[in-house]
Amino acid sequence: MSTAAFSAIEACVFDAYGTLFDVHSAAHRLSDRLGVTEAPLSALWRSKQLEYTWLRSLMGHHADFWTVTGEALDYAFDAHGIADDALRNSLMDAYRRLDAFPEVPGVLQALKAAGLKTAILSNGSPAMLAAALESSGLAPLIDDTLSVEDVGIYKPDPRVYQLAVDRLGIAAERISFQSSNPWDAVGARLFGFNVAWINRFGLARERLPANPDAELASLEELPGLLGL
Repeated sequence: MSTAAFSAIEACVFDAYGTLFDVHSAAHRLSDRLGVTEAPLSALWRSKQLEYTWLRSLMGHHADFWTVTGEALDYAFDAHGIADDALRNSLMDAYRRLDAFPEVPGVLQALKAAGLKTAILSNGSPAMLAAALESSGLAPLIDDTLSVEDVGIYKPDPRVYQLAVDRLGIAAERISFQSSNPWDAVGARLFGFNVAWINRFGLARERLPANPDAELASLEELPGLLGL
């Protein structure tokens, strides 16, 4: 862990899905209807959602994250032999209102109290992010919300990370970027951010061209990393 990399931070930028918001909380809310398929369906839904963002970026055929999320759910339904439009609609609606991880409000409050700017940089569409922030009560704690829709390509394309530099008016080396997605953490590090990988699930480190500056078990450790 390189704490020196985080000694002159002016802004903390967060990935949204999996970092601030629990992507599996949508399926969990409908556990009574999903039964034993809850966990495997949610896992497949998430993996396909990410896979489709990468493939669409490579193919040059962008669609917003809401569309991709629906397509990934349709695949997961087919894979599990589910044909239930009402359940599909309920899951998609629940995805608009994902739960924030428990430590998130307190961490954001601490960052704001220390005078740091806070922002989200996400694959999510503006409408999805606004709904998640409003339903979770996090909206007052986030200064800016940046979506890949401004550049029409998904992470980890460098143009996405450049959005934060341009919008916040802060150099990359003065930005701390937090993501639970290891490929996102690597992409942000290669771009030039100081990166904390939030390794919530004890994953192995990716074999990619860079490593994050720090690895944290949850966002609760972030204020300490920043010396707050």
